[in-house]
Amino acid sequence: MAALGWLTPRRRSATARSVLAGEAAAEAARKTSQEYEGLAATPSGKPGEPEPAFPVVGDDRAAAFFDLDNTVMQGAAIFHFGRGLYKRKFFQRQELARFAWQQAWFRLAGVEDPEHMQDARDSALSIVKGHRVSELMSIGEEIYDEYMAERIWPGTRALAQAHLDAGQRVWLVTAAPVETATIIARRLGLTGALGTVAESVDGVYTGKLVGEPLHGPAKAEAVRALAAAEDLDLTRCAAYSDSHNDIPMLSLVGHPYAINPDAKLRRYAREREWRLRDYRTGRKAAKVGIPAAAGVGAIAGGTAAAMALHRRRR
Repeated sequence: MAALGWLTPRRRSATARSVLAGEAAAEAARKTSQEYEGLAATPSGKPGEPEPAFPVVGDDRAAAFFDLDNTVMQGAAIFHFGRGLYKRKFFQRQELARFAWQQAWFRLAGVEDPEHMQDARDSALSIVKGHRVSELMSIGEEIYDEYMAERIWPGTRALAQAHLDAGQRVWLVTAAPVETATIIARRLGLTGALGTVAESVDGVYTGKLVGEPLHGPAKAEAVRALAAAEDLDLTRCAAYSDSHNDIPMLSLVGHPYAINPDAKLRRYAREREWRLRDYRTGRKAAKVGIPAAAGVGAIAGGTAAAMALHRRRR
């Protein structure tokens, strides 16, 4: 930590939490990918989906890192997870309204609000406190089938598959709980996932985080830690995201890509001649079920659930 000496105590503390969160995420990702190795995956690619427009060269020291929310999947994973928890009576009906407007905003704007996401995760932690990790993993499998499977962007899925076909490892990198992220990664046939690590003792959640949510700089720290542990050369790796919050992660690798980018990331990527792909419009958007009229109705349902997470717990 000597290298952090020039920072103010507050900035040093925030940086230290990011490093801790990143290292915890990398450790959890390696552990869970080994535990799930050999289990059957459920491919989510669509028949006839065109190959990615740019080639991926095989390299055993290269890997690909994909943000999850609005990059691989439409909407926020924690919101969909919250919807499933509400269905299972983990929280009360009055919390739905707040959760609903957040998800509606997320789906229409296509970008995340760090403060809202932080509030959602804080609430979620309170919800899962005292529950067993194995219980939430089992529920997560059900929630994936109910709310997430049909929200995978086929175009991004094809990009990930291109890396896999080239013999490279592919990791999700997300602020969503690592357990949820691991389920999604396994269902897509990916190598594993880096996600927010909630503390557990003897397999039971304590209601605390290890470090901080895996967001912004913490994602970059997680990728850096995993690359060191897996002997990856980051200059030969690729990273994909929709959000300007992930610029630290994208800037770490030799091959950054802006997928469904928000306005700030689109500008930043164009200035640096990064590659861009947008799967949200026209025929591709229709394929993944974003009816133009979905507006407030369908949105409120998917939205509604995480907002519960928003106010009460994770």
